[in-house]
Amino acid sequence: MSRIERAKKNIIFGYVGNIVLLLMQFLSRTIFISFLGVAYLGVNGLYTNVLSVLSLADLGIATAMNYSLYKPVAAQDVHMIKKLMQYYRKAYLYIALAIAVLGLAIVPFISLIVKNPGTITTSELTIYYLIFLFNTVTSYFVAYKYSLINAEQKNYIQTNIHTLTTVITVVSQIIVLFVYKSFLAFLIIGAVIGLFQKIFVNLYLNKLYPYLLEKNIDSLTEKEKEPIRSNIKALIYHKIGTISIYQTDNIVISTFINVATVGLISNYNMIMASVNGFINILFNSVISGFGNLIASESIDRQYLVFKAYRFLGFWVYGFSTIAFYVLINPFIELWIGKEMLISQAVVILILINYYFMGQRIVVGNFKTAAGIFEDDKYIAIIQAIVNLVISVILVQSMGLIGVYIGTIVSGLISTLSKPFIVYRRAFNRSGIDYYKDSAVYLLAIMIAIALIQIVQVSFFSQVNWFNFIILMGLVVLVPNLLFLAAFNKRDEFTYLYEIFGRKMLGRIKS
Repeated sequence: MSRIERAKKNIIFGYVGNIVLLLMQFLSRTIFISFLGVAYLGVNGLYTNVLSVLSLADLGIATAMNYSLYKPVAAQDVHMIKKLMQYYRKAYLYIALAIAVLGLAIVPFISLIVKNPGTITTSELTIYYLIFLFNTVTSYFVAYKYSLINAEQKNYIQTNIHTLTTVITVVSQIIVLFVYKSFLAFLIIGAVIGLFQKIFVNLYLNKLYPYLLEKNIDSLTEKEKEPIRSNIKALIYHKIGTISIYQTDNIVISTFINVATVGLISNYNMIMASVNGFINILFNSVISGFGNLIASESIDRQYLVFKAYRFLGFWVYGFSTIAFYVLINPFIELWIGKEMLISQAVVILILINYYFMGQRIVVGNFKTAAGIFEDDKYIAIIQAIVNLVISVILVQSMGLIGVYIGTIVSGLISTLSKPFIVYRRAFNRSGIDYYKDSAVYLLAIMIAIALIQIVQVSFFSQVNWFNFIILMGLVVLVPNLLFLAAFNKRDEFTYLYEIFGRKMLGRIKS
């Protein structure tokens, strides 16, 4: 099966799974808010971020693991695969232990990071947190095995398991909420189902790869460990930078504003994450293929594929940014009420960060596949410091706006530096074309927003379902027609059309 065929399979299963997950999430969130309220929603979102920060103990091993497996998987070198997987199994056991210790060390400080929890007691907050910690720690006992199926471009296996488990979990949690109206019961049923899922995954992957159960597996030599250790050292810095940007906002908001605001923000995050799930399937499904491409194709071919991938990233993330700008506040108002809204100014800042994050993901995916980890490792540390300093200072005088200004400023450091590094290291080219294209793409997005905004203010300013549906139509038509008119002559568009457009037209004609 070719790289493209495997990517297509991953995308199809990913999209089906995400549609199911999207429906489950909205159903669960609606019932959750109805029975438990925004304070519990805030606690749920906060603890998710706290445990994401604790996953810093991973220190980039997962990324290094995936990269190290590309070559032996492509060469079907089972001997080397066994050695690598044994090495990673031991590493993940240590990670699980480290997260458990760090997680327990946070327990005495829970009351400090959860501000104004309403009627929720400190004892209850502690119990809830320990359940979250249990879920995170136990995941590391099987998570390393997913790297092997991902390196083989069989991401759909993980997707299908996750989809089935989520459906069972959400249905069970909804039943529990109706019967007990208890956040504790909600968390316990999720933890129990999650534990059974991990046991099943372990047994299933052992059957899929029986050689992982062999006892007398050679250890990696020091020479073989050295490039892995080198990559992990560089990825430590990247991990710190990533977490400081994406996972600390809720902690800052809870500590300096209140946990209920975290609950409001979590509704926006859930909607954006749900849509982003579809986007990530498209972009993440080809990472393993990039690893194979880089190992087997010329630099010119790699550059053409990257430019097309980056152009697709602009189109998809640009379109979704426009859609969120126009639709997200009206949707939340219609879905759960006007009292759940945040200001449009904060939404704009969130979306600025979202778009630039998308561009970083596109560049970062290729960078990871190419094994470029060392060059910008210190930039990640600078980002972490900038984000926390600006956010903590500005949140006290500007509230939410200050938090997201810090996030945007720190993110821009990476947005501007990563393309230069990738162009120099992977393609032996100047990155100036990347930045020129970025300016053109941003201009196109701004024009599309302005056109829709004029129509919206003039004719559809009232929030109701009829106007919302009309706005959805405008959001689909205006940006895509504008992008098509502006960029249909570009080589990147032609390349993507050859892959997707002609095949789709052929199927329609047949």
